[in-house]
Amino acid sequence: VQLQASGGGLVQAGDSLRLSCSASGRTFSGYSVGWFRQAPGKEREFVSASRWNGGHTYYADPVKGRFTISRDNAKNMVYLQMNSLKPEDTAVYYCAASRSLILSETRRASGYNFWGQGTQVTVSS
Repeated sequence: VQLQASGGGLVQAGDSLRLSCSASGRTFSGYSVGWFRQAPGKEREFVSASRWNGGHTYYADPVKGRFTISRDNAKNMVYLQMNSLKPEDTAVYYCAASRSLILSETRRASGYNFWGQGTQVTVSS
């Protein structure tokens, strides 16, 4: 499956953005999908994930209560709604997918087989 992330941009602190991740080649149905981010000079870190059946979602502590992951399998889309953005949210955001994500690997980049190119999110103070 090929993934394409979009929706990034330059916003001010407190603003909102919605990132989109589209899939081509295969349907998202049956795939667990995650969002990760990488700031300059830092390692890639987990942001959020949605298990393949959409029944369970996961968030990193820094984004809990501000970000929401959702998916529309019919449209082959996964979204990350980001509210109350902070300068520390500035990073390149990546979407990733796995058909066989082990629960214990949900928050680890190594658990995902497919990655899209990143989309830059810059939050100014």
